[in-house]
Amino acid sequence: MARYTGADCRMCRREGEKLFLKGDRCFTEKCSVERRKYPAGQHGQRRGKLSDYGIQLREKQKVKNIYGVLEKQFRNYFEEASKRKGATGETLLQLLERRLDNAVFRMGFAANRTQARQFVNHGFFKVNGRRVGIPSFCVRTGDVVEVSEPKKNHIYIEDNLAKAEHRGYPSWVEVDPAGRKGKVLHLPVREEIPLDVQEQLVVELYSK
Repeated sequence: MARYTGADCRMCRREGEKLFLKGDRCFTEKCSVERRKYPAGQHGQRRGKLSDYGIQLREKQKVKNIYGVLEKQFRNYFEEASKRKGATGETLLQLLERRLDNAVFRMGFAANRTQARQFVNHGFFKVNGRRVGIPSFCVRTGDVVEVSEPKKNHIYIEDNLAKAEHRGYPSWVEVDPAGRKGKVLHLPVREEIPLDVQEQLVVELYSK
């Protein structure tokens, strides 16, 4: 499957803010946004004011890059969200939050979504007792995500859980670090999704 293979820090610099794509590095002085608060490239420091369309486009790119999905997949999520009841923007974020790779990240098993996607692809996790190797798998209320037996003492899993306990977990999941498993208590609402994005701008962009 196609995927972005460039530098994650370039995406953060393009948006002018931290997207927290690199795990611990984003919290240190090594963060590229802290060192260079302008887009990468030859003309990064001379870019002018964005149009309304440009602002909407950048917001869409920001959400897309945060969750690590490509354009076609992101549009599919939007089309599905637009068919459901409720606010389309909030539903879109909820669908993205329910991806298995994101749930693994939110539960603290991975340092970032990229690592979470790799873990899922390599069969690290089971959902309700069955191994799932599809990062886009959509979790539901009551689902139990568990580290498979051979990987429970994996050094990265242990390290990530230790750090996650200090940061805390979102209220829509319940995590048992010792048991290496987590449970989806309910579907996340907008207040439980800690993203500084304006999802309505994405809706306006796709509604043109």
